[in-house]
Amino acid sequence: MKFSLFVHMERYDEQISHRQLFENLTELTLMAEAGGFSTVWIGEHHAMEYTISPSPMPLLSYLAGKTTTIRLGAGTIIAPFWHPIRVAGECALLDVISNGRMEVGLARGAYQYEFDRMAGGMPASSGGQHLREMVPVVKALWQGDYAHDGELWKFPTATSSPKPVQQPGPPVWIAARDPDSHNFAVKHGCNVMVTPLMKGDEEVVDLMNKFETALANNPEVPRPQLMVLRHTHVHSPEDSEGWRVGAQAISRFYRTFDAWFGNKQTPVNGLLAPSPEEKFKERPEFELENIHKNTMIGTPEEIIARIRHYQELGVDEFSFWADNGLSHEEKKKSLALFIQHVVPAFR
Repeated sequence: MKFSLFVHMERYDEQISHRQLFENLTELTLMAEAGGFSTVWIGEHHAMEYTISPSPMPLLSYLAGKTTTIRLGAGTIIAPFWHPIRVAGECALLDVISNGRMEVGLARGAYQYEFDRMAGGMPASSGGQHLREMVPVVKALWQGDYAHDGELWKFPTATSSPKPVQQPGPPVWIAARDPDSHNFAVKHGCNVMVTPLMKGDEEVVDLMNKFETALANNPEVPRPQLMVLRHTHVHSPEDSEGWRVGAQAISRFYRTFDAWFGNKQTPVNGLLAPSPEEKFKERPEFELENIHKNTMIGTPEEIIARIRHYQELGVDEFSFWADNGLSHEEKKKSLALFIQHVVPAFR
């Protein structure tokens, strides 16, 4: 079982500076590297303080110079917002800068709010077409001269400049949920990243079954890796109410997610208040006890048991999702407990 850190600069009000958030992200990454994590993942989001990352590339390039062993994952690049030549070139450049530590995550995108501002209002649900066309194009550009005449992009002979250190290219990951996405990823030799969001471990089983079906559909393809991304909060066994701190923070995270995903309000300076708690009175997944049960909240021993279950299912990588609304100090305490007690149980 590999472990990775999924982290952004996240901001719920203007009391903390962006510079401080940047330093906090760097500190968590250095902790993860020292703790034996395989990868740090940073995604892409636009015009929102809730997850600040207009491009993962500058952050990952900076971290490349501050680290020596941890791999650097763009998790994820939103395909409809990019041109394939740019994706190929920027990812290859980061691979050169990091001396072969780049991991490339691609996704179709989710927030209509972003598509309204970055893609002329195209439906977010149609982003999958861009993803499916982009993947083979990027892989071809890493190999050398390639001309493309597709439905979305057309260009004469071009190549990735520079070429990546890793050959035939950095590992490519696809964010997948439905069976078609799993099948596409496996068919094209891509690793798969999944998140159960607020659902329990039965959702992990369901996602694993979709992955296994995709493997069965493509027996000629070597088995790719599967990563599960979960909000994680570790608390001391001595603190019987420690779970509540994490559950309350993750509740705020998902209520904020709901506000952004609903796309019914105009943010002010990139800030949007969480949807009110009363909106979710009939939604059991928002009850704190269920957030405790369903997301990865618990003592080290409780978390070890659940990750062992994931390992038995066939999950290759567990990603510690640090975006959760907690203070930086709380995040550090949680990550330190995970590194001290959980990681050694899998070595």
